[in-house]
Amino acid sequence: MIDYEENLLFKVAYYYYFEDMTQQSIANLLSISRIRVIKLLDRARQTGIIQFKLRENPSFHIDFEEQLKKRYDLKDVFVVPDAATLERKNANVAQAAALYINDRLKGGDHINVGYGDTSRHLLNNLATMVESPISCISLTGGVSYYLPDTRPHIFNANLHLIPAPLLASSNEMADAIRKEESVNEIFRMAPLATLTVIGIGGMHEKSTIFNTGTLGKNDLTYLKMKGAVGDILSHFLDKDGNLVTSSVEERLISIPLETLKKFQNVIGVAAGAAKVKAIRSVLRGHYLNVLITDTTTAKLILEDNDE
Repeated sequence: MIDYEENLLFKVAYYYYFEDMTQQSIANLLSISRIRVIKLLDRARQTGIIQFKLRENPSFHIDFEEQLKKRYDLKDVFVVPDAATLERKNANVAQAAALYINDRLKGGDHINVGYGDTSRHLLNNLATMVESPISCISLTGGVSYYLPDTRPHIFNANLHLIPAPLLASSNEMADAIRKEESVNEIFRMAPLATLTVIGIGGMHEKSTIFNTGTLGKNDLTYLKMKGAVGDILSHFLDKDGNLVTSSVEERLISIPLETLKKFQNVIGVAAGAAKVKAIRSVLRGHYLNVLITDTTTAKLILEDNDE
């Protein structure tokens, strides 16, 4: 005696997975509804008629990605393979982020970009791979750090920059700059962008804000004493993701953190052991929707032992 239901299961599974037929085509062929086809395919998977085995791939780290997504309530995580040097790590995550963003861009989209070496590399990668010009909005002062380091004719981006330094010389000067209409124009544009991409800075001398001389060794020591473990958009955070109040913060020209939290698609891009505490801080503060990092960094973040 032929088991009609099982026979139908095998037919539907065969046509779908081996003949590459669409669900609707199968429904038409077998004179059943598309909903019936969907239910049969689901049963075929559940009963083991169809079995899937994912080929091992050393560059595919879905276990780390899923753990990070669940622990920090992220929309997505993308983990790239390790590299031998920190410079190569940063280059890899910047390139991966550019590819990730490029896949999600539509015509006329605007992108917010934060201050930092990784963000700068990302912007240069992205601006050389897009087919039509992208519009980028700076989230901080410091004009020179957003300018292209590639040949201008292949830098396919329109830049909307905050016409101001990253740090003003005094609190009074910072207040005056923030009130300038040209600065406020950029601040008003930022919430309308499709997505936001930011780097994450660690508390060490090679971090961008210290390496460029914007802040010095005494500032580094002072901020560490205040409890800072890293920064985003040059706002320094403690281990729980709270803003560290300081004289540096008072002179900073940057989108406020409370504004950043309101953005819908914020992508954080960072890698390296020296940034792990900073990345954890940013994740605990819920400033990101997406994290792009490398394998070793992801593993260290998940260890979560920075108490």
